[in-house]
Amino acid sequence: MPGMSYNDPAGGTPSDIGNQIVQFAHIRKVLTEIQKKKTFSQLADTYTQPKNHGKIVKQDLILPILHDGNINNQGIDASGATTTKEVTILLFTPGVDTSDTRLAHHVVGEGADAALALTAAKAEAVNLFKNLQIFDTDYATTVGVLTALGWTINDSLADVPVSGNLYGSSNDMNYIKERLPMVGEHGGRKNRVGLTRITIEGTFSQLGFFAEYTKNTANFDTTPKLVDLHVNREMIRAAHKVSEDHLQINLLNGAGVILFTGAATSKATLSGEAGAATELSYRDFTNAETMLDNNDCPTDTTIITGSLMTDTQVISAARIMYAGPELKNTLEALVDPHGNPALTKAVHYADGGKLLNGEYGSIGGFRIVINKEMMKFRGVGANVVSNGGFYASNGKYDGFPLLVVGDKSFTNIGFELAPSSTSTKFDIIHKRPSKETADRNDPYGLTGFMSILWNEGILLQRPERIALITTIARY
Repeated sequence: MPGMSYNDPAGGTPSDIGNQIVQFAHIRKVLTEIQKKKTFSQLADTYTQPKNHGKIVKQDLILPILHDGNINNQGIDASGATTTKEVTILLFTPGVDTSDTRLAHHVVGEGADAALALTAAKAEAVNLFKNLQIFDTDYATTVGVLTALGWTINDSLADVPVSGNLYGSSNDMNYIKERLPMVGEHGGRKNRVGLTRITIEGTFSQLGFFAEYTKNTANFDTTPKLVDLHVNREMIRAAHKVSEDHLQINLLNGAGVILFTGAATSKATLSGEAGAATELSYRDFTNAETMLDNNDCPTDTTIITGSLMTDTQVISAARIMYAGPELKNTLEALVDPHGNPALTKAVHYADGGKLLNGEYGSIGGFRIVINKEMMKFRGVGANVVSNGGFYASNGKYDGFPLLVVGDKSFTNIGFELAPSSTSTKFDIIHKRPSKETADRNDPYGLTGFMSILWNEGILLQRPERIALITTIARY
């Protein structure tokens, strides 16, 4: 029957029986983006700054007596003599806080006077350069090259008597044997040591944003409870995402152990040139593991699983390493010194314990977590001439972080919220369109708003337990 033809009302051809009002089915269930999982905040202890105490948190830290960073002039050796001198050279990789001596490579030299002690320290520095594969001709030349690449090398520290920290961090048997704090039958003024105290500090920032809506939006929008349910939920989800990103930036900037892959000695020297790529190797994992071992970084990690940061769980025998998804091809191609695949996929050991969110596998002493929100350093490397198959931006190679966060290495800093707040972290204000919102800019009171405000910062208590390896990544 021609009069019953539907034709194509939605496409502009009306039905033979007249206009049709309803031309689609409205699925009432709204599609929402999956909430981003917490990654770094689950590792943090928390501290709440009380009111009327400023915005800076300070904490004293006493360096161990047996630590090369404990440089003091209190030393008297086992024979009671004070004539032998000791000079320490500090070497900071690019991006490290040079005010914190824990974060430096320490090389120590001894001699009958300050000049001879400095000469011995420079010889030890050359050995370090060779171990790090960054040696160039001699001490002075290497220092000049590294300084131009962003390293900070302090070889002008005053000499001190030996044994102020006994044998420091040395593991040389003969050196330790000579400096064991023996005490003879008659005692005497022998083996005096000193202590060095440093002050660490952190601060926090105030973060927040708001959204506006109208009374008509709430009354006539086809999504039920648009404001009360969806806007409120998305505001909180966005705040959690911003909080995670803020924390990640602080951790990337606060790492105390910084390594660059291959022959690179800074971000600017990362290269993916064919035949000369500074690509990730198994050696980078073992070097990072050794440095973290020397820094007493635990291999047990406590994670916070409760919504109010009260429930915790210990992940045994694990240093957690975070990487972005772009590094999957690089990790998959990695081989150990025997030519075998270095990566053990999580599926092979998942039954043996609890996996972390996004856990991908294990390499050496690290459990790798792929974090989809992991940041990268775009276009920070060397110029692209003949790309060997690596990510690049604006004609320069991209850098990708592998971040290791040791247990008890940092604390999240918050601030006391208003007493009326119902949130442990976020202060939310919601004013609906009404007389309360009416003013000269909206005399009818037809506009409402919702705002979210919070304070957040970080106190790096053990930055030497946070390691950052920066590498290039294969397509």
